Amino acid sequence: MPKKRIPLEPTLSFWGACQSVTGSMHRVDANGKSLLLDCGFFQGARSESRLRNREFPFRPREIDFVLLSHAHIDHCGNLPNLVKQGFAGPIYCTPATRALVGVMLGDSAKIQEEDANYLNRHRAKGDPEIEPLYDGRDVFHTLLRLKAVAYDTPFEVAPGIEARFVDAGHLLGSAMISLRIETADGERRLTFTGDLGRRDQPILRAPAPIPAGDVILSECTYGGHTHEAVDETAERLGAVVRQTAERGGKLIIPAFSVGRTQTIIFFLHQLMNAGRLPELDIFVDSPMAVRATEVFRAHPECFDDATLRFLQTHPELFGDRHVRYVEKVHESIALNRHPGPCIIISASGMCEAGRILHHLKHNLESPRNTVLIAGYQAAGTLGRRLVERRPEVRILGQTVMVKAEVLVLNGLSAHADHPELLASLTPLADPSRRVALLHGELPSAEALAIALRAAGFGDVVIPEAGTTMRL
Repeated sequence: MPKKRIPLEPTLSFWGACQSVTGSMHRVDANGKSLLLDCGFFQGARSESRLRNREFPFRPREIDFVLLSHAHIDHCGNLPNLVKQGFAGPIYCTPATRALVGVMLGDSAKIQEEDANYLNRHRAKGDPEIEPLYDGRDVFHTLLRLKAVAYDTPFEVAPGIEARFVDAGHLLGSAMISLRIETADGERRLTFTGDLGRRDQPILRAPAPIPAGDVILSECTYGGHTHEAVDETAERLGAVVRQTAERGGKLIIPAFSVGRTQTIIFFLHQLMNAGRLPELDIFVDSPMAVRATEVFRAHPECFDDATLRFLQTHPELFGDRHVRYVEKVHESIALNRHPGPCIIISASGMCEAGRILHHLKHNLESPRNTVLIAGYQAAGTLGRRLVERRPEVRILGQTVMVKAEVLVLNGLSAHADHPELLASLTPLADPSRRVALLHGELPSAEALAIALRAAGFGDVVIPEAGTTMRL
């Protein structure tokens, strides 16, 4: 085997979430070591996703350690595959992220196996058999490599390389990553925002100030877009629930089981406790959401003051007063026969896998029902096709007519919008500072780049996959 090339000076290579919003993965080579910032799933069309996730653009054995920003699957989902293919180093993250990653990856392996079994049962004669990317054993070996470090605690990951996690306010345990690298020519600082949260979202604390860096890797998911106020979002959610209930229909909400589901439940609890919604059955149809909610209960140190006060008077916030958690398959199937009205929250958030596919398949053809899109939908996903109001979609190999009402509620997003990103980054503006915009489609990245250059940043780039820069 050839020797691993050691760069003469630190370099940064971009391999995921480049001009797109999925598959976060960036490589830093410094002081004879190679590290990854995130190792996420690419989410898109099934065939493309399978190919891009299976093959890495480098040998996993070359990577010495991973720094993980948070537990969403587009940031952590390919870790078991990395381990399966030879990565043997530690994976650093915050304590809450470590707990959530176990939930996320276990569910990911289970969904892959279930989807593979379903597709294999229905595949055409002569088509190759589908295999999951990884299984539960690979997940187990991955979880053994997780090492938790608290927020704002500098730690040495290798000689001359120090890291620190800073609260990103996006998801329970989410972190910005600040790297300090000692070189023969002096110190280099790199800041990776991961996914940056919003200041006024419920449950979590607001994001901390972005750490200064010579190079800043910033998300730009909603560059050029402004979210509505949280109060307005709650009002619109309530209106959608009432309108669907009056039709006697079901409200189907595709939502990430970790983060978005808990936020929606928080809003629904507040509305029902205030007497502004009828008493409806709320089903959270995701075994992962059940386990994720237990992790939320166990980490109140991540909550903001308002949520802690609300929990004192409403300890059932994540409990069973209004919400029924569905774990077993036969209970999920039975929801298709529920007469309604009701609310069904199910994963995945981009409608690419999991039980949400079956709920959409059974409910899209009724005009009484509503599908509420509550988060960003990447290009090529079923969720994006629904947002585009396609008259028909393919689900699990079948064509389904879209007669249900499809609504979008981006105010529930846990990503900072354009003004919030600009407000967070502008205090760091400097002609000598470089910014690389990631985790956003090209129009969003370009809109934010223009604003950052006007704010005083000297070098703002939108890298393509495979781009390498010196630090």
